[in-house]
Amino acid sequence: MESCCQGKAATLERLRERQSRVLKVLLVANAAMFLLEAAFGVVAQSTALLGDSLDMLGDALVYGASLHVLDRGLRSKAKAVLLKGGVLTFLGLGVLAEAAFKLARGTRPEALTIGWVGLLALAVNIACLLLLLRHRHHDINMASAWTCSRNDIIANVSVLLAAAAVATWGSAWPDIAVGVGIAALFLGSAVGMLRSGFDALRTEAQRPAALR
Repeated sequence: MESCCQGKAATLERLRERQSRVLKVLLVANAAMFLLEAAFGVVAQSTALLGDSLDMLGDALVYGASLHVLDRGLRSKAKAVLLKGGVLTFLGLGVLAEAAFKLARGTRPEALTIGWVGLLALAVNIACLLLLLRHRHHDINMASAWTCSRNDIIANVSVLLAAAAVATWGSAWPDIAVGVGIAALFLGSAVGMLRSGFDALRTEAQRPAALR
């Protein structure tokens, strides 16, 4: 029995080490892309790029929180998921505000800049998604990280479509529409994460104190 328990403990430790390495890579990649997309979003006057940069920042915070609770209990992981949901809610509302400001100003973004930055972001996020593929069912912590990366792919493709539409029609509306769409994606994911986190906290509260 002791040998069996030791074997399970060693397996769990190896799993956590693999998860930690993956999350660190994702944290660095998303932080770097946040800086790049934010800078070029300002230069290109693009709501879509700024929205996607906030997505990257949100993910970097998500992965940092995931690393913090990697070897902790369900309660800590549930709180981290609630934090992630709160961050996504805040960023989603921020993108909506930026889109409204852009609409009021009536400026036209630079399609070429949106396109090549969006393509680079897509490549980075596909790599991140592949890294998370084998870990997405391990616990709610890694599942929420998977959700963020999956949403990133959708947002990146939308940014590329916006770039093509701006170049074709010479209008800022596609860029603004994508910004609003990214905000909606943020808010939808936030609702799911907040529900998951609260459910986990309720489950933990119902467990006997000796088992927590």
